[in-house]
Amino acid sequence: MEIYRTKIPKLHGTNGSELYRHARTAYKEVASKTKRRPYVRSLYFKKEKVFIDYFWGHLDGKNWNDRLRRLRFYGCALDLIRNSKKHPELAPTKDSAKRSENLYRFFGETKDGERFAVQIKEDIKRDEKYFISVFPLP
Repeated sequence: MEIYRTKIPKLHGTNGSELYRHARTAYKEVASKTKRRPYVRSLYFKKEKVFIDYFWGHLDGKNWNDRLRRLRFYGCALDLIRNSKKHPELAPTKDSAKRSENLYRFFGETKDGERFAVQIKEDIKRDEKYFISVFPLP
């Protein structure tokens, strides 16, 4: 397991709405640079686009405490996607019979020393990558 050390600390907030606002601001900074779907370019994937809008749909399916736990690492996740050259772990998908998808799990450490994981799904047929999830590691 190779770990990328980010240069960005976790997002901080005194309550959930403040933390949510900080994460959405980071998202809007990226989204404002394109007219279409927001993306960041990844060094690991040879500067290919990784679309970041799927994360918010995935986050809506979680309970409030889990959302806040994941949102704290949003800025760190974007930094990892952009700058990491570390090799990810190929995680098993829900349906292992699907050969049209790969699920990559990157590992990172914040500036504060906390570890987290970022999941990126690759759709092989469409040749597209999606930032799905970020979560802290125990």
